[in-house]
Amino acid sequence: MPLDFERFDYLSFDVYGTLIDWETGIVQSLRPILERHQLHWSDDQILDAFAATESVAQRPPYSTYREVLTSVLKQIGEQHGFTPEADELAAFSGSVPDWPAFPDSAEALQTLSQHFSLAVITNCDDDLFAESNRKLGVAFDVVVTAEQAGVYKPDLRPFHMTIERIGGDSSRLLHVAQSMFHDHEPAKELDLTTVWINRRHNKSGLGATPPASAVPDLELPDLRSFAALFG
Repeated sequence: MPLDFERFDYLSFDVYGTLIDWETGIVQSLRPILERHQLHWSDDQILDAFAATESVAQRPPYSTYREVLTSVLKQIGEQHGFTPEADELAAFSGSVPDWPAFPDSAEALQTLSQHFSLAVITNCDDDLFAESNRKLGVAFDVVVTAEQAGVYKPDLRPFHMTIERIGGDSSRLLHVAQSMFHDHEPAKELDLTTVWINRRHNKSGLGATPPASAVPDLELPDLRSFAALFG
């Protein structure tokens, strides 16, 4: 059954992986560090290592996302026989503002903002998201970060906070995201309607996210295709 978009007032978005091309950013930031330590990995190897270590680093108690990225690089080093230098840890943990937006994100968000209020539910710090948002070209009506929630998705708390901030009616909220692990599984636990922006539709593997499964209500290959549904 086609989605009845008229019943939604808010679209909530994951940011990193959906609006920001974090896989490109991760690879571009990690590769030169790894190569300095004689690890000449493919993109998939880098992303697999990131996925395995980021989810561990994000477990409670809460750490900032800069601290998460620091932990990721330290874990990779421990597992592969090197100790990252201080400048390498600083470079990787501070790389988020350099991660590029997907080419379709800004224009699609402009189109969607004419039809819905826009929210973000992001696994990031307030200041890092603010830097990334400069690439997206819209002012979001609701912003919920991991820093505000004190926990990272797939924990349900960021979703509960978002629902509270839009007035408490989850039926008015449509969640739009790429990650099954961080977004679709927890959203479906709350019976939210979801759209899967399957950025990896033409790639093998899971990329920067751990394995997970959920059944979204709609699947599209990119954000441009979603925005095109609204003219």
